[in-house]
Amino acid sequence: MMSSRLMRPAFAAARRTAPRTAVRNYAAPAAADTKPPVALFGLDGTYANALYTAAAKQNVLDPTSKAVSSLFQVLKSDPKLQTILSAPTLSDSDKSQIIAELEKHTGGADKSGTVKNLLSALAENNRLGLLEGVCDKFSTLMSAAKGEMEMVVTSASKLDEKTLRRLETAVSKSEYSQGKKLKTVTRVDPDMLGGLVVEIGERTIDLSVSSKIARLNKMLTDTV
Repeated sequence: MMSSRLMRPAFAAARRTAPRTAVRNYAAPAAADTKPPVALFGLDGTYANALYTAAAKQNVLDPTSKAVSSLFQVLKSDPKLQTILSAPTLSDSDKSQIIAELEKHTGGADKSGTVKNLLSALAENNRLGLLEGVCDKFSTLMSAAKGEMEMVVTSASKLDEKTLRRLETAVSKSEYSQGKKLKTVTRVDPDMLGGLVVEIGERTIDLSVSSKIARLNKMLTDTV
């Protein structure tokens, strides 16, 4: 499972700490900038940076994004798959089968083989368990490149479309959006009990019931 020569320099960097990069505009004319538009950290961020750079060099950012998005949906919908990917005892044969199976879930968008090379690099370094995080952070890079701001809304149960649209409208009119187009990502966390947690950029608005209970418990403890 060797990566192509073009991809080796990019994914070799994933063995080191992710470099700090300046904010750049993906829509810049003529001289395409292959550097990630924002700085990401952690191993999954480093691999996401490498994937972005490799895809940009081949001018396949959009199809790569579609392939990664398809993979991300599969990973989120099947918790057992994450357990398999994180298994420490995977043989080379197991890894080859896993890569072949994951490739089937890219929706045919990975014609350049860029995502397959990412999967190979992760497998070679026994880091397939990072795949979901890599997909998530690659999505962050694509949003930044398109001038979007990601808004992550976590709730105890799935929110209806009307509630989401009202929330998007309210946030887009606030200082939190910084005048950028919002890209909404929804997550469900039953442990929240109720309410919402909204993350926009580096800001977090915690309106969850569990958070309110924690604050109440702290207040009661402090007064005893």
